[in-house]
Amino acid sequence: MYRTALSRFRAVKGRTGNLAAAHYATSSAVASLETPLEGVSLPPALPDYVASSETKVKTLSNGVKIASEKLLTPAASIGLFINSGSIYETPISSGASHLLERMAFKSTTNRTHLRIVREVEAIGGNTSTSASRECMAYTFDALKSYVPEMVELLIDCVRNPAFLDWEVNEELQKLKAELEEVSKNPERLILEAVHSTGYCGALANPLLAPESALDRLDSSILEEFVTENYTGTRMVLAASGIEHEELLQIAEPLLSDLPAGPYLEEPESVYVGGDFRRQADAPSSHFALAFEVPGGWNSEKESVILTVMQQMLMGGGGSFSAGGPGKGMHSRLYLRVLNEYQQIQSFSAFNSIFNNTGLFGIYGSTSSDFVSKAVDIAAEELLLLAEEGAGSISANDKTCTRGHKICSTDESRI
Repeated sequence: MYRTALSRFRAVKGRTGNLAAAHYATSSAVASLETPLEGVSLPPALPDYVASSETKVKTLSNGVKIASEKLLTPAASIGLFINSGSIYETPISSGASHLLERMAFKSTTNRTHLRIVREVEAIGGNTSTSASRECMAYTFDALKSYVPEMVELLIDCVRNPAFLDWEVNEELQKLKAELEEVSKNPERLILEAVHSTGYCGALANPLLAPESALDRLDSSILEEFVTENYTGTRMVLAASGIEHEELLQIAEPLLSDLPAGPYLEEPESVYVGGDFRRQADAPSSHFALAFEVPGGWNSEKESVILTVMQQMLMGGGGSFSAGGPGKGMHSRLYLRVLNEYQQIQSFSAFNSIFNNTGLFGIYGSTSSDFVSKAVDIAAEELLLLAEEGAGSISANDKTCTRGHKICSTDESRI
């Protein structure tokens, strides 16, 4: 029986081989894949070396800087960046930057909000706004064939906001809802507390509008804040994917009459360190341990090293990998902390770098009975970065930094 089955198998195998040979003989008559297709022209091959694009900058008579970089892409990105933020707020205007972020691309003296939305949608554009402690950023992305429309609309929305009372009141109501949601986000509250505790002066001003300011903020306060801070010497128009001469031709007439404004020194901020605690009826404890980065972005080399160290070396995250098994678990804090201590739910490095100073530290969450141990682990990981021997940065880590004294702790049970 076995011999009979074997002979049948060999017969089938022989027929299969003959079919394969016949198929190969037929396919060999087909043109090679390297044969050029009739009527199809291929683009030229890229050169071995492509020089980086040159960034061109021009400063207008009123101090406005216009910068651009030509890129071989079909899309263009344009941004207006203003040296303004929560550090320039006073007790009366506290929360203005947060509200201005929400009032971006609303009605202007030339357009209604509906018209702005329709114009952006008509060209398939995307707008965004962000407020930080030292900068307000307004950006517009679309195909580069619509650059004139993009530049004109962006400048109009920043220079000529109408601040209609009903729009301001509507956004204030949304801010109240947003603050309620933020109160349920311990990480965001902790990072705000790090700044208010670590600094004395302008950087201690809240980035989030305080609840006490919501009943005080109105259109007149916003108008006064914009008039004082959105001046020529503190504004930069930057674009990528656009010819510099084309950008100047469009933007210069729209910005040349902007008041230069008086020279304004940045409000002083002093790092003092400190301790912040807040009790709450919750199963988890959240904490942050941070220290100062002297010099900030003015010490560019150290700030870049610190950023690489935070993102690529320290890393961290949550104990659950949302991206699938192994996602992001190669970083130092994952390997040394999250994999070793099951009580810790999240453990990650963070930084906030400003013009003249900054903060670098570790944020984490754990059970309330393990929080003191978790803070000790965070302090140990920060100190190991500057120590020689076991646990320090090795040549395999591809980066290095120098140690700083840990000055500020922020432990909170939320």
